[in-house]
Amino acid sequence: MTATRIGVFDSGHGGLTIVRALAARFPQQPFIYLGDHANAPYGERSHAEIVALTQAGCARLFALGCQLVLLGCNTATAVAGRTLQQTWVPTLGGRKILGIVAPTVEAATQTPWSQTVPTFPQAYNRDVIGLFATSATVESGVYAEEIAKRCPSVRMVAQGCPALVPLLERGASATELHVAVHGYVQQLLAKCAALEANLVPNLAILGCTHYPLIKPLFMQALPPSVRVFDQPQAVADALDDYLTRHPEFATPHQSGGPAGGGVRYYTTGEAAQVQRIASLLLKQAIEFYSLT
Repeated sequence: MTATRIGVFDSGHGGLTIVRALAARFPQQPFIYLGDHANAPYGERSHAEIVALTQAGCARLFALGCQLVLLGCNTATAVAGRTLQQTWVPTLGGRKILGIVAPTVEAATQTPWSQTVPTFPQAYNRDVIGLFATSATVESGVYAEEIAKRCPSVRMVAQGCPALVPLLERGASATELHVAVHGYVQQLLAKCAALEANLVPNLAILGCTHYPLIKPLFMQALPPSVRVFDQPQAVADALDDYLTRHPEFATPHQSGGPAGGGVRYYTTGEAAQVQRIASLLLKQAIEFYSLT
């Protein structure tokens, strides 16, 4: 039986946090990861550039045999996801693209994506949610908009973190990363205090898939009471549900054991350099292949 490959696309190393969670959840499922390191970071690019680069990356994964591609990138999802799903996906003959904003909003609000009318108890939720993300994701307003549909009394405070992805992509030192994260956390907390004295978030969403790589730094910088949301696990939960409803995109379980699961990693950048940084970030050996 032919294995059905699922693609995971990101602008660089961030989607590795997503594909790691997916590979652990679906050990029999083969995945192909593509990082567009040659064009990273996406967070400061124009809307048109992000759409074009995301479409090109998905096209490459489809050419490698994937029928389903998950955008393991908040910026690509927030800026390009809906456009591609509405204008390009219908021409692909049954292939699909999924994003990661929907499962994050579902998990953060405890509300199905299809439910856009506030109901009890979500309608009365008065939590404060902090969002750390790229400038493009923050400017898209997608998290604030979609959370407000389901939890209109929730207050969202967003902080763009333009330096973090470039730092991670070049393998910056722990000290550099600590300083940057601490600075962005202090900026978000200052925004909260401007709304109300002593106000701190109940929940912090790391709205860039690069950021879970340095989740401990956010946890150290934030007040202890703030819960830091685990986006990769929410995405794995959502894909589990999707594959249950759409088994045509999954590799069937076989009684004889694993069906050749695992991940094959590709990059549009220089494979040796990407491989070195990825292995450092994930603390495990990862082999990348160039895709030019």
